[in-house]
Amino acid sequence: MSHDILVLYYSRSGHTAQLARFVARGVEEVPGMRARLRQVPPVAPVTETAMPPEPEDGAPYVTRADLLECVALAMGSPTRFGNMAAPLKYFLDTTGAEWASGALAGKPAALFTSTSTMHGGQEATLLSMALPLLHHGMLIVGIPYTEPALSSTLTGGTPYGASHVSGARGDNGISDHERELARALGKRLADVARRLGTPA
Repeated sequence: MSHDILVLYYSRSGHTAQLARFVARGVEEVPGMRARLRQVPPVAPVTETAMPPEPEDGAPYVTRADLLECVALAMGSPTRFGNMAAPLKYFLDTTGAEWASGALAGKPAALFTSTSTMHGGQEATLLSMALPLLHHGMLIVGIPYTEPALSSTLTGGTPYGASHVSGARGDNGISDHERELARALGKRLADVARRLGTPA
């Protein structure tokens, strides 16, 4: 029997979505674990504009059922001035019922992000995403320095979670180290979930 791990992200230019897929690959390296890729819809200042029920590309939009049914959560966002992007924050702000019921308490969680510049607020963004998950009672899983790429990367990768540096024009592909660390994060999250035996 497979247990699903929710890999949830917001991505506007596609870089965070790519990172999500590498996290998902790491999740599926652990026997009995399966990645469930989902994205949050964009938000717009004109609130009357309804979003289509399914995105034009990428993963389906997240639902409450995804949160409840998954045994762990990997969450990603591009950086916006050292913080998560508004669509992801908006989604998290709607999870009051899950907070009140303790639906996510005790489940492990991991984080990932993408920035255009090397020092563009990656660690601040990862920490900002951890805060609401701590309020939900989730157990935050990072990347330990036992992963050799963490000490040798010249691109993305932090102990707080996986990351990518896309470049000022967004033309940097995911580097070998970024790919390796994203997969390591997904694998570690899935392994922790398996060890905890968290029920779906």
